[in-house]
Amino acid sequence: MKKVVELIDVKKVYRIGNEEVYAVNGITMSVEKGEFLCIMGASGSGKTTLLSLIGCLDKPTSGKVIIDGIDTSELSDKGLTDVRRNKLGFVFQQYHLIPTLTAFENVELAMLIKGVPKKERERKVMELLEIMGIANAADRKPSELSGGMQQRVAIARALANDPEILLCDEPTGNLDTKSGEIVMNLIKEQNERGVTVVLVTHDPDIAKYAERVVRIRDGRIIAEGLEAIY
Repeated sequence: MKKVVELIDVKKVYRIGNEEVYAVNGITMSVEKGEFLCIMGASGSGKTTLLSLIGCLDKPTSGKVIIDGIDTSELSDKGLTDVRRNKLGFVFQQYHLIPTLTAFENVELAMLIKGVPKKERERKVMELLEIMGIANAADRKPSELSGGMQQRVAIARALANDPEILLCDEPTGNLDTKSGEIVMNLIKEQNERGVTVVLVTHDPDIAKYAERVVRIRDGRIIAEGLEAIY
């Protein structure tokens, strides 16, 4: 299978006073096309930093992050932006919806920035909202939606530009159990459609949706496989 994510001896170091803190400490791993990978770890384990490095939201102190064959360490800020826009979709614990825009407009925005023609945008937005089960809420603003509905809008927005890789950071963290199950089933459905999913969580019940689990502690991989859930 094709590797769409490769990390080679990746380290991320923060300096606090005279002390160096390794948020990620020498991680080497890969993700295959179409895989559903879960990165598990407690708060402060480095899992969100690792996801930020994969998502080109941050640069490693050393090592390489390769996305779909592209060595991101050699890219300019514009090049990193292009990778994020063309290869990646993001779903966060905080929904990051624009409060003054409707659900439709929030999803449309990613395509608008990319220059997708209006008719195609309109068709794609409604198709995604239909898949997410919230087409009847297209004209509502985030404040008029439940947390679960807002997260479904955020997933639709993440999928708007047909990303190869969907990166999810604790996507059910702010949701009740029922809403969390709906959101995870939607993410799983996208994976079954061929989207590669890399999801970060501390919750064993969420990790069970993945094909493969990697557990990290203190910025290092300490276990792999379904046994890593526990």
